[in-house]
Amino acid sequence: QVQLVESGGGLVQAGGSLRLSCSASGRTRSNSYTMAWFRQAPGKEPTFVAAVSRDVGRTHYTDSVKGRFTISRDNAKNTVYLQMNSLKPEDTAVYSCAAGPVRAIDQAQYLYWGQGTQVTVSS
Repeated sequence: QVQLVESGGGLVQAGGSLRLSCSASGRTRSNSYTMAWFRQAPGKEPTFVAAVSRDVGRTHYTDSVKGRFTISRDNAKNTVYLQMNSLKPEDTAVYSCAAGPVRAIDQAQYLYWGQGTQVTVSS
């Protein structure tokens, strides 16, 4: 089992940056899994943002964040990051990290979830 805890959310002006962190603990190390970020805007369903496999070179991003967001992981610290640059108001959402056995955009493929952290981008 894995427990995930996110941090780093907050309020930022459009064009600004934030870095989200997701720290893992428990019996199974988070670096044994694909790690992903999802987000849920008010009144919307959660959507995929980015994922990184156990091999750090294997990443995937949703089109709307390509070139702006970078997912990375520090396996020694059992932590995954989401560096968010050039933030836009439409990025406003609760961001949650997740862990699963495969790299996928489907929520159902992820076994463990964090509590979420709020990101608000003002115009």
